[in-house]
Amino acid sequence: MQDLLLGIEAVFTWQGLLAIFIGTALGIVVGALPGLGPSLGVALLIPATFSLSPSVGFNLLVSLYIAAEYGGSISAILIGTPGTAAATATVVDGYPMNRQGRGALALQTSLTASTFGGIVGAIALIVFSQPLVVFVLQFGPPEYFALGLFGLTLIASLSGDTILKGLAAGIIGLLLAVVGVDPISGTPRYTGSFFELYEGIPFLVVLIGVFALAEAFTLAERDDTHKEARISDSGEKLGLRGATSMLPTFLRGSAIGTVVGAIPGAGANIAGWLAYDQERRWSDKPKTFGKGQIKGVAAPEAANSASVGGALMPLLTLGLPGSPTTAVLIGALIIHGLQPGPRLFAENPDVVYGLFVGMLVAFPMLFVLGTAAMPLWRKVLALRNSVLAVGIVMLSLVGTYALRNLMFDVWLALLFGIVGYLLKKLRFPMAPLVLAMVLGAIVESNYARSLIMSQGSHGIFFERPLSIALILIAATALVWPLVSLVIRRWRAAGAA
Repeated sequence: MQDLLLGIEAVFTWQGLLAIFIGTALGIVVGALPGLGPSLGVALLIPATFSLSPSVGFNLLVSLYIAAEYGGSISAILIGTPGTAAATATVVDGYPMNRQGRGALALQTSLTASTFGGIVGAIALIVFSQPLVVFVLQFGPPEYFALGLFGLTLIASLSGDTILKGLAAGIIGLLLAVVGVDPISGTPRYTGSFFELYEGIPFLVVLIGVFALAEAFTLAERDDTHKEARISDSGEKLGLRGATSMLPTFLRGSAIGTVVGAIPGAGANIAGWLAYDQERRWSDKPKTFGKGQIKGVAAPEAANSASVGGALMPLLTLGLPGSPTTAVLIGALIIHGLQPGPRLFAENPDVVYGLFVGMLVAFPMLFVLGTAAMPLWRKVLALRNSVLAVGIVMLSLVGTYALRNLMFDVWLALLFGIVGYLLKKLRFPMAPLVLAMVLGAIVESNYARSLIMSQGSHGIFFERPLSIALILIAATALVWPLVSLVIRRWRAAGAA
């Protein structure tokens, strides 16, 4: 109860409420603009949190994450282009609804489902996080090493259909993680003649480069002809009765989103498609899906918002990202001097419980702001790509310089922006690079500490039950993608 009061005290100040308001408003816009998305938005906003307390700053970032997951449905419904990957399933019925003159109803349904699903996900996060932390507190250096090893195996699931390219991006991330002074011996590594690299390559510089600047360069060359954003309105309203009739749809989507979101590497996109598929299976009119079925909008939107709470669960309790955006959030916590994982609950309860309270405030605020902003979306979606690109570059470079007041970081960010742009052109996923850079330091430091504890014996990793279990899970996660590939090819050969 005392920790909860700390959270309420952290949120219900003018700074806390203003941070949630700004994060929510920005998140809706970032999500609605195709090509941006929550990962980019969070990376861009991290420099703005330097002067804020960790609790207020983290709520600002998470509020943007929450709102951006909803915002992707706006362009999905109005122009048939999902603003985020999570809104891909929403296009299937949302855009046909708009073309049928029911666009306003689709937007109302999306907003209501997102609010409901998000609150369910937040409650699940609050209920299940503490028991999981009690379990994780039994971890020592060998267990953290094994956990980090398992985290690195998630690179395969974050790579999509390009596993080899994802592994290559992960290797790049690991190489970046070892630059700087060795944490055990104090010896400089791969720093050359640059004293600025003694502290390592700043994580924020890499984030801004590979996410923000790379996306800005991509936007600058993209075709600037948008479909006209038109909100059709037949006068049909969702209303309380309509929302109540879809309560089972909201509940199914929310449950799927929470569970899938908690699986590291799964993400809101998978949650949305699973919820859409299950809703079609449960429906007594499955043939109406894809033709403007309102439940085809409600199910994926409830799921992708609920996945936010699910994705934050492994971040807070294990220090592992449940999605690409939470990988960026881990970096934000580290930049503020906080260690994601069970220590966060013991050492910084105001941040954890402030987040819990902040999420319960952010979703109702999302509903209010989303309702008020509906008439504005035609103008927002008409913004030219060149305007967006210039704005992103300016914010990125100012934020990078603010990190350490060094021009070296600005040039470094531009370098990573060019590298990130080239990797994107070659279809390399960026999330594995970020994940590997975060986990590389954790794996290395806990490996060294474990060997110090055992006086150089590697047997310590196989003497403790939790360590053995995590290593076996990591080995299974590493081998399973190859096994599943062999099984698919064997079945395809049998069918042929």
